[in-house]
Amino acid sequence: MNPDVDVVTYDVRLGADNIMDILPEYDVVVDGADNFPSRYLLNDASVKLGVPVVHGSIFRFEGQVTVFDPRNGVTYRDMLPEPPPAEFAPSCAEAGVLGVLPGIVGSIQALEAIKLILGLGDGLSGRLVAFDAMDMSFREYRLQRDPELEVTWENRDRIEITELDGLCMPRLVGDFTG
Repeated sequence: MNPDVDVVTYDVRLGADNIMDILPEYDVVVDGADNFPSRYLLNDASVKLGVPVVHGSIFRFEGQVTVFDPRNGVTYRDMLPEPPPAEFAPSCAEAGVLGVLPGIVGSIQALEAIKLILGLGDGLSGRLVAFDAMDMSFREYRLQRDPELEVTWENRDRIEITELDGLCMPRLVGDFTG
């Protein structure tokens, strides 16, 4: 291992009780969460703190990667305002995942994190890359901000970080009428 790299591990489950203590220490977060409540919790905390998230997800033979930059672009809640119904989102244990897929998606995420940290290249903020291992194809989708979304960098002081229920609804403080 590179002696100039410090690896910090946390032997805890990331939750509302500790995320605001952990996230401020980092310039970029690489997200490999396997459940919707964790993804929405990470989104809300990253928006509140202005920390970019390199998001990756996998399902069966497919993977996707994007960068959520709350200060300058799209967030997870813009892409997916609410989780899909449970019957459309089985867990990896239920649906299965091609064994090499986490490595492929993780490598793309690592590249995006390096580009963000070093300020190199054209990152995936505002774009989602989808990989289909069955036909070895990549597709790119443009992501747009939702003008109705209230969990934004501009409203960061009103975002309340709490454990999310099954609907993953954000907790907001104050009135967003203006």
